[in-house]
Amino acid sequence: MPHTSNPDLTRQDRTRILRVLKRLVPERHINVNNLNQDYSEWIALLDARTPSLIAITEAGLFETEVNYLLALLGSSHTAFFHQRRQSMPSPYSINATLTAVETSTGRRWMFADVIDGGVAHSAGIRPGELLVAMDGRQITVPDPVTFKMGSRHELELTTFSGNRRQLLLEVPDRTAKGRPPLIEPPAISHRLAAPGIGLIRVAYFPGAVGQTFARELSRVVSDLKDRDVKRLILDLRANIGGGLGVLRLLSYLCPGKKEVGYSLTRQRLRKGYAKEKLPRIDKIPTTKAQLIKMAIRFRVFQRDRSLLLATEGLGSQPFHGRIVVLVNEHTHSAAEMVASFARANMLAMLVGTKTAGEVLGGANFKLPAGYVLRLPVAGWYTWEGECIEGKGVDPDVAAENSPEKLAAGVDDQFDRALSVVQRL
Repeated sequence: MPHTSNPDLTRQDRTRILRVLKRLVPERHINVNNLNQDYSEWIALLDARTPSLIAITEAGLFETEVNYLLALLGSSHTAFFHQRRQSMPSPYSINATLTAVETSTGRRWMFADVIDGGVAHSAGIRPGELLVAMDGRQITVPDPVTFKMGSRHELELTTFSGNRRQLLLEVPDRTAKGRPPLIEPPAISHRLAAPGIGLIRVAYFPGAVGQTFARELSRVVSDLKDRDVKRLILDLRANIGGGLGVLRLLSYLCPGKKEVGYSLTRQRLRKGYAKEKLPRIDKIPTTKAQLIKMAIRFRVFQRDRSLLLATEGLGSQPFHGRIVVLVNEHTHSAAEMVASFARANMLAMLVGTKTAGEVLGGANFKLPAGYVLRLPVAGWYTWEGECIEGKGVDPDVAAENSPEKLAAGVDDQFDRALSVVQRL
């Protein structure tokens, strides 16, 4: 992730930060594609670079160099940033994704997914528009595009037909609590896609436990059933992941209690395990007492993040057997758990493109001088033992949105999903 300068970072701060990194990475980091990873080479590289890193006087460059070292660990969910960071990529700052496309003036960034009710959507940005300039600076691929918290950005947008317009984008100054820096997108939107066909779009699973999300999703499902919905399209494109609220969505895919998968830490892997005996979560707390009980359970007695996830058993739904899940390369983390569970158990047809392949349990560690280290501390496995990290989930029906169609306001992926669900 990009950085924000922190002028208060001292030589002593940098020394302390690197010392903590050297301890935490080999203790807590997990790379599911290399479970026996030898960290001695990485530590040796950190030691070799420590003198030059300590000598860096510009905080932004220090962040960049540390993030480069973390990237060498070979896993997703690694980041080093200041807790007051103000600059973030578009999915985390304005709730929209960008994709590189060829144009008559070279490679440009095109807005692809624009989340309903998000920052970009509220500003009037439409999928298929090209970003030409920001704050008076011309933008071409591969220039990084980030947006500052609590700031206004002047954007120049164009289309393939040559229509240009200026737009003022206001980015709120608020971030999700206990997460990597991000502006939470509106979690759920829904509508009738056609008579008898409901559409639910989930952009994020907010909250560590997900109580509010679970209640809202249940309300949405109830509303669709009241409108005689018998088929369902679940849009997980551009979903950036989140917390335990995903369990409620997983539970609406099947009637009974069914094992979804399990997470494992390095400590659990070293000790050995039987997946059936891992601490089981199969219900989102609905009362304060249940929430306190869960907090005590996992903060006191079962602090290891290895656990088994199973659906809640919400009963039969009128759309069971007639579900399509829309995914793309911007479908991340918990949303990929949904996609893999649906496909492995033939609970839905997947339409779109392969998901991102970034499915790990991350944790934030506080560092000196207000910095934060984010590391993957648990690997995620399907109940069949498959690891999605680095692989992603393939759709059953491949469908892409061409830049030309997207610019014309046509969502080919959605149209394909509608066609598929009508035949189920």
